[in-house]
Amino acid sequence: MLQVATIRENLEKYIKGLEKRGIRNSGELLDAVIKTDDLRKAQQNELEEVLAKSNQLAKMIGGLMKEGKKDEAEAAKLETGQLKQQGKLLAEALQSTEESLKSQLYNLPNIPHDQVPAGRSADDNEVVKTGGQIPVLPEGARPHWDLISEYDIIDFELGNKVSGAGFPFYKKEGARMVRALVNYFLDEATKAGYTEVQPPVLINEDSGYGTGQLPDKEGQMYHIEGTNLYLIPTAEVPITNMYRDVILSESDFPIKNAGYTPCFRREAGSWGAHVRGLNRLHQFDKVEIVQIAHPNQSYALLDEMVSHVEKLVSSLGLPYRILRLCGGDMGFTSAITYDFEVFSAAQEKWLEVSSVSNFETFQANRLKLRFTNADGKKELAHTLNGSALAVPRILAALLENNQTGDGIVVPEVLRKYTGFDMIKK
Repeated sequence: MLQVATIRENLEKYIKGLEKRGIRNSGELLDAVIKTDDLRKAQQNELEEVLAKSNQLAKMIGGLMKEGKKDEAEAAKLETGQLKQQGKLLAEALQSTEESLKSQLYNLPNIPHDQVPAGRSADDNEVVKTGGQIPVLPEGARPHWDLISEYDIIDFELGNKVSGAGFPFYKKEGARMVRALVNYFLDEATKAGYTEVQPPVLINEDSGYGTGQLPDKEGQMYHIEGTNLYLIPTAEVPITNMYRDVILSESDFPIKNAGYTPCFRREAGSWGAHVRGLNRLHQFDKVEIVQIAHPNQSYALLDEMVSHVEKLVSSLGLPYRILRLCGGDMGFTSAITYDFEVFSAAQEKWLEVSSVSNFETFQANRLKLRFTNADGKKELAHTLNGSALAVPRILAALLENNQTGDGIVVPEVLRKYTGFDMIKK
């Protein structure tokens, strides 16, 4: 969440930042925030004056009674009663204005970093790096949705029967591959200094607001009726919320956590090749890396996280590219995002498998996540997160890119986890 004080101090910068996201009326939106805050301040001042006058009169009444000035004391009592009623109305108006201001701020996205390119869609994203070799597949090579049926390792029809579309069953070598990928990603995160945590997959409303999924992505999240709990769209949400309402010390940084969870997305799509098979699901497995950082260190740590994800993708032998997202394609909470895509050779398309983002103080302000700096003052921390990695599209690319006449070859780094080096018919 943006801070009103920083909006006032950097108004032109914030207008241009929101315009970079494709918000054309950014000046009007920010001006409305400032006007609401002006009203809040005026109401706060008026309320304080009324309360102060009421308290002053209350103290006078006893003295007037002792002096025998009964009429003046009664008049003071009457005025005190009127002031209390006025104060009650002002307090209600102030609360309404504060809620309005909070709503305005909650609906404003983060301001893009200077490195973020302008643009409105994925077509405007910048390719900053490529790696690996696109394989030449044998004649008759097929996309993964045909392969999984032939090898009987993932069952979409059974998932549709039990749950619905987008909830597949992984079986035999398919289930082992999922477990292998998760364990490999977690082990590599541990080697990189991340502390493994196993967070809940249900969150409350405060947690959703804390990391910015609410109100922005409310329609994309599964809501559990009667509990006001939500199924998580990513482990970022519960892991980052571990530090909601926490005051850290500078010596605590950087804080590095990693966690595996299933993830749930309501709007996974329902038609076309881009959502077929494992390309887009309602439930999928993912390992997430999260860092809480000192503002002076966060961009160096962002580079470190990008390198970590690149190492994972490269070790699996997958051709990849790293994109710096443009303002219009970037997530609501992010100040800068790097997407990783792997090339799925049978589909002949790039599949997004990771997003690595720095949110700067945007989430921390919502979370009230602060630290005590060297001067003893409280300051907002920076938060970062990245997928390291999401399983389904990685698995789809591995199945397609590694298919041979004898079977599907398992990457060497996974073999100690799977116990086999090839998936055979």
